[in-house]
Amino acid sequence: MSDKEDTESEETMMMKILGSQKKSKKIQEPGGRQYTDEEETSTNDAGKGDLNAILKKIMSAKKENSSSAIQSGSPVEPVQRPDLTVGAPEYVSPSDAAASAGSISKETPPDRTKEADADDVRWSLNRIMAEIGSQSPTGEEDRKRSIAAAKKTTLPPETPQVKQTEQLYESGRLPDELEALRTPQVGQPTDLDEKIVSVDQISDLSARILPKSATFSVEEIRIHGRVNVYEGRGSGTLPSEINKIWQQQFPSGIFKEFDLEEEPDLEKKTGITSSKKIGLSGIFKAIRHETEEYNPKLHGPLVDLTFQQKPGLEEIEVYPVNEPYAYIRIIYDHATHEYTYQVIEPLLSEPEKDLLKELKERLFETLDINTKDISKEEARLKLRAAADSIMQDYGIHLSPIEREKILYNMYKDFLGDGLIDAIMHDKYIEDISCDGVNNPIFAYHSSYESMKTSLLYHDAAELDSFVTKLAQRAGKYISIAEPILDATMSDGSRIQMTLGQEVTAHGSTFTIRKFKDEPITPTDLIEWRTFAPLSIAYIWLAVENGKSAIFAGGTASGKTTSLNAISLFIPPLAKVVSLEDTREVKLPHPNWIPSVTRDSFDAAGRGEINMYELLRAAMRQRPEYIIVGEVRGKECQTLFQAMSTGHVTYSTIHADSVSSVVHRIENPPMDVPRNMLSALDIVCIQVQARVGGKRIRRNKQIIEILDIDPRTNELITNEVFKWRSATDEINYSGKSYVLEEIMEAKGWNENRMREELKRRQEVLEWMRIKKIRHYKDVAKILISYHRDPETVIETVRKDLYE
Repeated sequence: MSDKEDTESEETMMMKILGSQKKSKKIQEPGGRQYTDEEETSTNDAGKGDLNAILKKIMSAKKENSSSAIQSGSPVEPVQRPDLTVGAPEYVSPSDAAASAGSISKETPPDRTKEADADDVRWSLNRIMAEIGSQSPTGEEDRKRSIAAAKKTTLPPETPQVKQTEQLYESGRLPDELEALRTPQVGQPTDLDEKIVSVDQISDLSARILPKSATFSVEEIRIHGRVNVYEGRGSGTLPSEINKIWQQQFPSGIFKEFDLEEEPDLEKKTGITSSKKIGLSGIFKAIRHETEEYNPKLHGPLVDLTFQQKPGLEEIEVYPVNEPYAYIRIIYDHATHEYTYQVIEPLLSEPEKDLLKELKERLFETLDINTKDISKEEARLKLRAAADSIMQDYGIHLSPIEREKILYNMYKDFLGDGLIDAIMHDKYIEDISCDGVNNPIFAYHSSYESMKTSLLYHDAAELDSFVTKLAQRAGKYISIAEPILDATMSDGSRIQMTLGQEVTAHGSTFTIRKFKDEPITPTDLIEWRTFAPLSIAYIWLAVENGKSAIFAGGTASGKTTSLNAISLFIPPLAKVVSLEDTREVKLPHPNWIPSVTRDSFDAAGRGEINMYELLRAAMRQRPEYIIVGEVRGKECQTLFQAMSTGHVTYSTIHADSVSSVVHRIENPPMDVPRNMLSALDIVCIQVQARVGGKRIRRNKQIIEILDIDPRTNELITNEVFKWRSATDEINYSGKSYVLEEIMEAKGWNENRMREELKRRQEVLEWMRIKKIRHYKDVAKILISYHRDPETVIETVRKDLYE
């Protein structure tokens, strides 16, 4: 019997067996091929019998052919098989390998022989089912699917002797490769639907899903220029070319945020020049003694900075936070290997404490000042004058140092933050945590991380009073009935408080997440190596051309900081709406509407305005850019609807990978359908890690969301930048579909795109080298580049390369 006749006989036999099955519910594939539900489940009893019958027929045919060939004495020629792998190395089948190994070793393990025979049978079934599929109404499509599956399974050459292996398939279950062919999964939801597939793993998607190749090299510049040449602080001393562009493009008054703020003339506004003009001292000036003002150079320091040496303790550093009143000393304990945060402030003697207490009581009775109506410095002068007046009325004469120490403690209690005032002045502190009475206050330092401080509350009433005062300053109310409160402090810091022992066993608590007075800029992100200059230039182009992004990461990984920094890339006159629980985003754009949520007025929830309602209202304001501080609930659906309708959106989410981002977004309480995820363009993954024992924040990945594979419902992604922890470098992958879309929209070629990325890297590096880090200065340069790029790049290159 010839090979062709043998194949046709096997196919006819298989079709008869399959045709003899009882009729069952048919399932229609998108390609047109029908199959039954018995075919779909490998555990179906009828399916088991048919499958075993097929295997027996195949093995019997092979055995007959083999025996007839031996009887006739003619050699059996192996069947010529199609080579489905291009350029693949020659394959040695398991059975051939076992045979060759038998000539060297004494005995071939029986289990190895079974595996070899199983591979031979698997190939035979693969070939038959592929040929059957090619003869079906949709033969071409099924044939391609079979070939694609066969590519994954290396084809072994047929051996002249094949053993019966029916016992291998007694369970009725086919190998995974055949199951994939026999039971198509198109359109059926599985656990793999949430899988994220890289574009590099896909080779046969049509141009409808992916544009072109998107692969081109980009030069990452590394400039080693002059340093410490200029350090901007919003003083308006930028290069003359930048100021000239600014004056020509933007008339005075458009960007009020950039107008220099003059210090208020307190003497003109209040008529106060010194403390002797307040209270009764102006009337009885002739009989009052003149108050001598404190002068550090003349009278000496208010605090003693001498370190008392103790065994095992080492002074690491001392720095001022509110000079000349408050200093911080970092101490390292070699025995416990811990750092301690010591606050150094003026010490009061017992008589001075009694005087301070008496003055505070008198001021409570006589002083009536609303600090919301006047500046902090103005309130400070009024308080100082009132205290001087009371002391002179009572004939109390103090030395300049004694008087300054008492006034400083009054400032802390009336206008400052009491016991933690010095910590609040420390720009290196990120978080402050009080865990209750008689527990030390902890502070999270940007260099030394979490440390125990030298401060603690000894009295529960004092701590309760301070928590209540913080709530009142924030315009909120806390009580035993409602002992938990989230609020925003006057400087923008976020605070969470509990009152008494209702919910916390150690008494009242508070946790403060400090807000930086000056927003972080892209220059800072490059200086701290959180981002590379090329990755920031990539984001600059993406933001300017309306690509939406989400910043994901863990707690304190820099999500909101990065979001605030890249917001400076938004075109200068675009309409921006920001939505937050607490105010953190700060933009210089004149057409910007900052919105914040509001808590309810009572326990019934009346008057509450949440993020979802704010976002719904923002959609009616026709914004071009929407910034959401963090998505947690159903507002995420509205956010993606905004993306789908053409609004550019930026937000943050707690997740550590693209897979976890998709998992959170698709599941309750967000419940965003997967087909809406393709409206998102970029996901930036932020991490907090350690390199060389030092805590750092890095942009771990920048990943593009390309589309959804219609066949598998998998999300197709492309990794553009990746952080290598071993070298602490951020590398470009060489492929970007976002950049290709920008090229097509603007009509640029690859050389033009490379030149634009290089220009923007040079501007960013120039600002870093010149130490232009204040957000007003950075924003001026970015906006000037948006309006007149040629003049800006000429100035930059002249300064960098000449």
